[in-house]
Amino acid sequence: MALLKCIKGSTLMETLVATVLIVVVFMITSLLLNSLFANSQKFKAGNKEAYLHELQYRYQQQQLSLPWHEETDFGEVAVFSEIENGVNTVVFEIREKESNQYKRVTLVAEP
Repeated sequence: MALLKCIKGSTLMETLVATVLIVVVFMITSLLLNSLFANSQKFKAGNKEAYLHELQYRYQQQQLSLPWHEETDFGEVAVFSEIENGVNTVVFEIREKESNQYKRVTLVAEP
């Protein structure tokens, strides 16, 4: 009977440990990327909020004449007055270019 040659290889346990390590690394990487993308979306939304607050401040300081419209990199911005339930209000609105969704903030206008 011929002697069996020893072939160097890995055991099943070593293969399973290596597979688990690779899966863990991919899972951590995907969580980090998801977090980065979510934060970038929040940052964009924060820029819109800050811009709306700036426009509200400019209106309160009478530096903004109504109606007002502007094209920005994140969408169309409009400020206009309307009567809502018998009360004169000022509407600050941003309409996104890609999704056509809008963020709307309403202030009660001073007489």
